[in-house]
Amino acid sequence: MTAIAAFLRKTPVTRLQDYFTGSGFTSLPPVDWTKPESEVVEPLIKAVDAMTDDEKQRVVMNAGQVAALADEPGQNALQNVVIDRTVFDTLEGANNRSLWVFLNEPDQFRKAEEVRYNDERRRGRSWNGFEVEKGRAVRRDAVSVAAFTKAIRDRFATPHVHVDVFDRHRVILDDQECDLVQVAVYREGRPEDMLGFDANSTLSRRIVKPVFEAALTYEAETGVIEVVANTLEDRKDLTSFMARDLLGINFQEKHIPLREYNLSMLLKPFDFATDPEDGIMGVTVKELRFMEVGERNERITLESMSGADRSIWEMAERRIGLDIGGTGHVLPVATEVPEWVITRARFTIKFHPGASGGRGKSLTLTVTMPHGCSLKDMTPHERLIGEKYLRRWGILTDTADIGDLIE
Repeated sequence: MTAIAAFLRKTPVTRLQDYFTGSGFTSLPPVDWTKPESEVVEPLIKAVDAMTDDEKQRVVMNAGQVAALADEPGQNALQNVVIDRTVFDTLEGANNRSLWVFLNEPDQFRKAEEVRYNDERRRGRSWNGFEVEKGRAVRRDAVSVAAFTKAIRDRFATPHVHVDVFDRHRVILDDQECDLVQVAVYREGRPEDMLGFDANSTLSRRIVKPVFEAALTYEAETGVIEVVANTLEDRKDLTSFMARDLLGINFQEKHIPLREYNLSMLLKPFDFATDPEDGIMGVTVKELRFMEVGERNERITLESMSGADRSIWEMAERRIGLDIGGTGHVLPVATEVPEWVITRARFTIKFHPGASGGRGKSLTLTVTMPHGCSLKDMTPHERLIGEKYLRRWGILTDTADIGDLIE
């Protein structure tokens, strides 16, 4: 009941009334929606707990869907696709906006889930980017979409495929937006058997057919297709189908290179320059992981805890003999003293308190050589700040980036 209680307490009573009265629940006891909110919510929690198992489970599932789009990435995803912005923008509260779209624009709610699915996995293990022709219009006519759908059916040997094609945008640097077309693909997988309980609480095997999701985006300005799918071969084939059937071009496999990070500047004390308008109080390196040149199977990690008297570099100087005033290795006997490279760094960006006072927020970034960074797991605003300063400090290089491929 914890998820349901949180859902009910965070959502305005008027929206809860829309949900419960319009969703066909038959086991919910009568609710007096005219009472003050404080007199409605707590009895409603108990009333939902007394519903039939099936209907209560439906509330749990819906509450999870609504909550998943009630955080900052979810709200951005909804804003990407919602049709009636005049209503959406006037609603107060993230749960309120999320549930309103769930009830009034269910197709757009699903598309927002697809946007979030794509963006959460962007630059991850199941992602690839390919450079194709710029300035193409994505075909959405029935014939083209049918050809694309048939190619997926044939490729995965499945009769059931669903495709959504829709416009969206993505926030990039300096609050600019790039226009995208996203293609969401759902396909039925091979039958699988799994254990489950039947209505008589008897353990038995049941046959299920899982649904697999994939997502592609095309940015006409840069000519880049990004694809999220299970395997590299799946990603290549889906991109080829999209290029041929929806863009009208031949797919020439040209991968977008992985982003590259450089941590060599952290071998000695570093001045993390920032702009006053970003409200940053300071930047502290909390952890460095060192590898001795020529010793690829060993690492040494130094971590500076809160309240430490020494900086991470002073600690490195004392613990492993790092020459923080020179080139990153001890100089007197170069043939006997190790030379170090940094393979991972973790640092915290501390912000000044906001107008309401209290403690300022912190943003923790972890960069792992040569391609790893925690930026992809953060909110859009955090990614923009992290992106800006990783470039400013020279940690993120630009040589592998095309257009919006900046995370």
